[in-house]
Amino acid sequence: MRWNLLFCAPLLLTISAASDAQTNGQVALAADAENRWVAFDLTPGNQIRFDMMVDGSRASAILDTGVSASVASRLFASRAGLKLEPSRGERADAVGGAVPLGWTRVERVTMGAFTQPNARLAIVDLSAIATGSAQPVDLLIGSDMLSCCAIDIDYENRRFRMLASGRVPFTGARASLSRLPGTGVFTSAVAVGRSRFRPLIVDTGDGAALTLSRSAWASARIRPRTVTTAIAFGLGGPVETEMAILPDVRLGTLPPAPVETRIEAKGGFSDQTRTAGRIGNGLFQRYRVLMDARAGHMILKPGADAAKPPVRSTSGLLVGYDNGRLAVLHVMRGSPAAQAGWNARDQICTVDGNPVPMPDGGSVDTGWSAGAPGRVVRFGMCDGTERRLTLRQFY
Repeated sequence: MRWNLLFCAPLLLTISAASDAQTNGQVALAADAENRWVAFDLTPGNQIRFDMMVDGSRASAILDTGVSASVASRLFASRAGLKLEPSRGERADAVGGAVPLGWTRVERVTMGAFTQPNARLAIVDLSAIATGSAQPVDLLIGSDMLSCCAIDIDYENRRFRMLASGRVPFTGARASLSRLPGTGVFTSAVAVGRSRFRPLIVDTGDGAALTLSRSAWASARIRPRTVTTAIAFGLGGPVETEMAILPDVRLGTLPPAPVETRIEAKGGFSDQTRTAGRIGNGLFQRYRVLMDARAGHMILKPGADAAKPPVRSTSGLLVGYDNGRLAVLHVMRGSPAAQAGWNARDQICTVDGNPVPMPDGGSVDTGWSAGAPGRVVRFGMCDGTERRLTLRQFY
C-alpha cells in the first residue's frame, strides 16, 4: 500500500486582478483536443503534477483550480530568464499567511491541446514542502487559464485533457460550478445533514477532501463523535486544523457519503477569502471529474474507490521523508501516538526493523500509519532508542 506522507498540502493563492481577457491572450485548443491527454502523477501532497511547455522549455506544474492567477516560481523565473515587472510591493493571500508577489509575461504556455499566448504569470516562492516532494514545481496553472475550457480529469488512469466548454464526454452525477467574483476561482457547494455550505472553493491544488471555515462549522452545529487534529502546508507555511469524519456529505446529485473534513481556525484562509471552505482532491480522486465553469457544472463518474470509506489514521503520526528518516510533522490529538508521548520533530530510522526506504515517485510506503487496530508497530528512533505503538481507531 502506498500512502501520501502529507494528508493535505493546499496550494491556494488568491489575487484580486483584472479579468482574464485583459491579462492574457486568446486561448487556442488544437483540433484534436479529444486525443490530447496529459499524463500526471499525484504528489505526496495529493496534487495533480504534470509536465508542460513554457516558451519552448519543459516545466513541471500543478493543475490548481484554487489559484486565481497562474504562478511561476521565483526559481523557475530566474532559470528561464524571465523578466519581472517593476515591483509594486504586492502580496497575495495564501494558506499559512500572505506571500510576496511579482509579475512577468511569457510568450506561450502549452499543455496538451491547450495553448495560452501572451500569458501573464504571478511570481512567488514555491517551496517543496507545499507538495511534500523533494523538489518544488515550476508552475501552478490556475483558474485564470483553466476557466476557458472543460477539464476532463481521469484520476484512475492518471491523465487529463482540455476540451471545448460544453463538451460532455461521459455521464455521471452533476454539481454546480461557478467562479467567485473578484478572484475567479472555481466554487461549488455541499450539503451536510440539513445544512448547505457555499461558496466552497473547488481546488485541485488541495490534497484534502473537504475543509470548512470555523464559522461554517459552528453554524451547522455538527457534532461528530470525535474531533482530532491534522496539519496542512500552504504557500504561507504550516497550518494546524481540526479534523473529523462527517457521515452525510452530499455534493450535487451524488449520494450522501462519509467524508474526512478539516475545520479551519477562525481568521484562516476561508475567512480571508469570504468563503465557507473548499473541496479538494481527497474527494475528487474517487471519481472521473469534468469541470466546466463556463457551462456551470461539474460531472462526476464514480471510480473503483468511490464507495470505500475514508482512510483513517490509527497511529496519529503524520510524517514526512527527510534524508533516509521519517520526520514526525504532527501528532494527532487523542491518538495512540499522542497518549504515548510522541512529539513533532521526532525522527524515525526503522519501522518493524526495516530501514526507511527511498521514496518511490515522491512517496514512502507508510501504510503502517493506518494499519489494523491492535497491531503493534516497532520504531527504531534515530537517537538509538526503540518505541512500540499499538494502533487503534480514535476518530
